[in-house]
Amino acid sequence: MSTSATEALERAGMYFDDLNRIRVLDEETSSQASELKEVCEEFLGDIEGFQKIADSFIAIFDAVSKEVEREKMKAIGSRNLLKSYAKQREAQQDQLKALIAEKRSELDRLTVQYNALSRMEAEQNEFMEQLMLQK
Repeated sequence: MSTSATEALERAGMYFDDLNRIRVLDEETSSQASELKEVCEEFLGDIEGFQKIADSFIAIFDAVSKEVEREKMKAIGSRNLLKSYAKQREAQQDQLKALIAEKRSELDRLTVQYNALSRMEAEQNEFMEQLMLQK
């Protein structure tokens, strides 16, 4: 092609490449656009890699958080069980204290009754001796 035709096409915003194909962009702009495209594709690849890593971290943190929650619930259950045992032990102690008080009361009553019966026996034995001495 002639130089004037080439210049006229360039003024119209059209260019010829090395293979004499018509292009809308000049060769330098076209190569910069291609380079930008490659950089963008590389950047997108990096972003996708980062997204995969972030997703794996999120999955790991979710799993760890579920395990922590499970262990927390087990700990709460164990603590409640220990409180329950403590309350049961306290109730059992109260029952035993009441039983001891009841048995002491019964012992006191029986001791008084025993002493009364012992005096009565002694009096009856004395009365029988007097009766035998009178005969």
